[in-house]
Amino acid sequence: MPTARWGAAFLGILLIAVNLRVAFVSVGPVLSDVGAEFGWSGSTAGLLTGMPLIAFAVFSPVAPGLARRLGLDRALWLSLMLLATGILGRSVPAEAAVWSGTVLIGTGIAFLNVLLPSLVKRDLPSRVSQATGMYTAVQGAVSAAGAAVVVPIAHATAYGWRLALGVWVGLALIALAILLPWLRSRNPVVAEVDGRAGAFRSPWKSALGWQITLFMGLQSLAFFVLVAWLPGIEREQGIPAETSGLHTSIFLLVGVLASLAAGAVLHRAADQRPVALGSSVLAFCAYAGLALAPQLSLLWIVVGAAGCGSLIVIALSLFSLRTGNHQQAASLSGMAQSVGYAIAAAGPVAFGALRDLSGSWTLPLLVTSALMLLLCVTAVQSGRNRLIG
Repeated sequence: MPTARWGAAFLGILLIAVNLRVAFVSVGPVLSDVGAEFGWSGSTAGLLTGMPLIAFAVFSPVAPGLARRLGLDRALWLSLMLLATGILGRSVPAEAAVWSGTVLIGTGIAFLNVLLPSLVKRDLPSRVSQATGMYTAVQGAVSAAGAAVVVPIAHATAYGWRLALGVWVGLALIALAILLPWLRSRNPVVAEVDGRAGAFRSPWKSALGWQITLFMGLQSLAFFVLVAWLPGIEREQGIPAETSGLHTSIFLLVGVLASLAAGAVLHRAADQRPVALGSSVLAFCAYAGLALAPQLSLLWIVVGAAGCGSLIVIALSLFSLRTGNHQQAASLSGMAQSVGYAIAAAGPVAFGALRDLSGSWTLPLLVTSALMLLLCVTAVQSGRNRLIG
């Protein structure tokens, strides 16, 4: 691919990537303000943060069909429009608008999550892992920055949390504006209905498809459980909230660096098993370490961040590396992210239930570390150099 064309394709991927997580993670730091304004209970406020994950699970299987009907480029543009509309809706001073806007945000991100690996497969087939590592790192860096500035923005003006959550529509609007001329210059529906791309084996009927799906779900669970419960685990160890917040920032930063490193390593590897297994072992060590030696929590946070940051790049890369064309990649992505995010959504809930049942964090941490051993098995199965069908 000529350098100019490669650069244009990569720019489009990055413009989409910066929108993939920040609207989702930015609500957490101001959740108490939102809940206080509407008089919500803790469980109701928690449902607001879980709603996007539910949307990921419900709407991810819809994305491949949308792309086949509209064309991949138009489907991506429509998904960005849904995301922008949702961000604006969530900032309207009405409770119903907050809920409906959050659903639209989850739907838009679900579609983008599924279709972006397909775009990478179509436009950058020889640089799948590199591109995936870079766009994953970018979305992680933007989300970390968003989580850091959302509270100062909320406190800076009388518009409070509404402005802090609504300001991220700017990123979506920039992407929509820059991608629109590219959209108009193509005939995406015609371009994608060719004989070679039209037929493929469904990943739903493939053992490899299910192995990748389970890998996706378990690595997502590893990340979301740590994000949700790490402050609580550290608080029980007597670690101050400020220090725990710093540890969370370290977790996100190390994850960004690990994503870049994983993309570079995978690009040079014909067999993904060593990287996938090594990253899964890091996730196991993080959970086992937090259970058995919690006084070394910072060490396990760094280890877990390195594992989780690598694992997401591996999982997303597998959608392209294990498929024959971008339509099959979209189908596998929809399947793996639908089932995977259902597992991820259940993980923090089950983790908290085990904490309530046992009265300590040791049991849920040990159970999760056992699940990380299952992740190691799926890493070996998914990492073999083969294609679905």
